[in-house]
Amino acid sequence: MTSAASQVSSPVGVVAGGGAMPFAVADSLAARGVTPVLFPLRGACDPAQVEKFRHRWISVGQLGRAMRLFREEGCRDLIFIGTLVRPALSEIRFDVTTLRLLGNVIRAFRGGDDHLLSGVGRILEQGGFRMVGIKDVAPDLLMPEGCISRAWPNDNSKADIARGRAVLTALGPFDIGQAVVVIDGHVVAVEDIEGTDALLARVARLREEGRIRAAAGRGVLVKAPKSGQDLRFDLPTIGPRTLDGVAKAGLAGIAVIAGNTIAAEPQAMISFADAKYLFVIGLPA
Repeated sequence: MTSAASQVSSPVGVVAGGGAMPFAVADSLAARGVTPVLFPLRGACDPAQVEKFRHRWISVGQLGRAMRLFREEGCRDLIFIGTLVRPALSEIRFDVTTLRLLGNVIRAFRGGDDHLLSGVGRILEQGGFRMVGIKDVAPDLLMPEGCISRAWPNDNSKADIARGRAVLTALGPFDIGQAVVVIDGHVVAVEDIEGTDALLARVARLREEGRIRAAAGRGVLVKAPKSGQDLRFDLPTIGPRTLDGVAKAGLAGIAVIAGNTIAAEPQAMISFADAKYLFVIGLPA
């Protein structure tokens, strides 16, 4: 447990983007007796799922309204979770508070998603809120150390994992991506702005085109946070859809950093991995 985790105050505000993770975080909080209040982002979060929880809708660019709602709901601690397609600045309707902070907002928009989220987080912290991360509010959703699948990486896969970690360490300062595919020691694809699913689809396409000649069942997807990244924001995430992409790309498995990677729908992920004889391993940080 982190020091922040021991001080988390109820209720916790969950600023919710798309996907299943905001609801998994809310369920995890509720299971431990902490009240979640969802602040779903319009255009990103699933309206039907939101109805199951106490919630207040917010919009990108409406920082003043969001902070007012956070205070009304008694949420000192906030977490950002879920997917969000970054809008262009020209597409955002700013409220008065956001306009007053426009210089800080523009600086936050320059750089990758982690830079944007940490920049907005700093603005909120200046407003008296505290940003927390998955480690603080839902540590049960993080990947444990070791292999959670029946299959284990062989020596060839272990060498690919080591190469992948080295590549991600080298690329981290450039804010390029959090994932790489290595096959028989060769770096064949690096994650870009399209994300991990598109990365794996690209590898599958390269196999179909004969550009990758290694036999199916070789190669590894390696994911890790960027060096210097604020681990409260934008942690790498894997789930059943990731495993499906790995299978279609003809890889042997996935290696991620234990404690610093979100494992979405873990039981479904393990069942899929075992059915396809893929390995899923959490590496020491």
